[in-house]
Amino acid sequence: MGLHQASVPVFLRYLDRLAALVDAAESHADAPALLQARLAPDMLPFEMQVRIAANFALRTCFPLAGQSIPPYGEFPATFDGLRSGIAQVAQRLQALEAASFAEAESRTVESQAGHALVALPGPEFLWQYAMPNFFFHLTTAYAILRSRGVDVGKQDFDGFHAYR
Repeated sequence: MGLHQASVPVFLRYLDRLAALVDAAESHADAPALLQARLAPDMLPFEMQVRIAANFALRTCFPLAGQSIPPYGEFPATFDGLRSGIAQVAQRLQALEAASFAEAESRTVESQAGHALVALPGPEFLWQYAMPNFFFHLTTAYAILRSRGVDVGKQDFDGFHAYR
C-alpha cells in the first residue's frame, strides 16, 4: 500500500467523523460552553483540538506529496467555522493526486513538534508521528465531549460500530 492510500482516505474518513463530533457538540444543551471546554486546565479547548486535528491532515499529506503545506486558514471559533475549516481541509486532500506521492517513501519530512523539529523518512513520519498526533487531537475532542455529557460513543468516533 502506498503512502497516498495509507493517508488521504484515512484522514478523509476521520475528518468526516470529526465534523460529526462538531455537529453533536452543537446540538448539546451546553453548546456554547463546549467550544472552550477542556479536559484539564493546561490542555487546549475543544475548538483548538478540532482545528489542530484538521491541520495535521494538511501537515501530513502535503509534505508527503512533495508540496508546501497550504495555510489552514483563520476560521471563527464557532461550530460553523469549525465545519468550514474541516470541509476546506477535506477539499484540499481530495485534490491531491496519488501520483504526487510516488516519492513519498524516500522523502524526509520535517515538522515542528512543539519546540522540537521532527525530521523523518516519509513512512515513519506518517506512522510514528503524524497519525498518532492526528488521532490524539481527534480523541481529545471526543473525550472533551464525553466528559461534558454529550451523547457520543464509539460508533460516533469510528463510524463502524453500532450499538442499541
